[in-house]
Amino acid sequence: MFKASCLQCHSGDRPRGGLRLDTIEHALKGGKDGAVIAPGDSEKSKLVIAISQLDPRTAMPPKPRRPMGGSGMGASISATNSSNAPQGNSEHAMAAASTNGPVGAPPRGMMPMPKPLTAAEVGLVRAWIDQGAK
Repeated sequence: MFKASCLQCHSGDRPRGGLRLDTIEHALKGGKDGAVIAPGDSEKSKLVIAISQLDPRTAMPPKPRRPMGGSGMGASISATNSSNAPQGNSEHAMAAASTNGPVGAPPRGMMPMPKPLTAAEVGLVRAWIDQGAK
């Protein structure tokens, strides 16, 4: 579960918030804001609060940010569409706007946002923590 929803940001040499979740040892150590797991008490575990998405400010994974103003992929598509792509052919415009991969793929170097854990997965994490997070 963590591999699919957490490790994109919380592993490696520069994990977000200093929090690595790629091993039990790292997860128990916590990040720059301290421990996120209270073994034996999932209700006090910041990790559970974050993955449950109970507080929008701390919800993990965070909701994607929308590009502002005239920047981002939409602006590229509009510019491409008006200059060198046939009008009315959005698939062609997408392909012309991005030289980074197939139509619909994220630009090179950008990974798709991970999906939030399901209620059942959150329940498994809670049970694991309540049983001592071992």
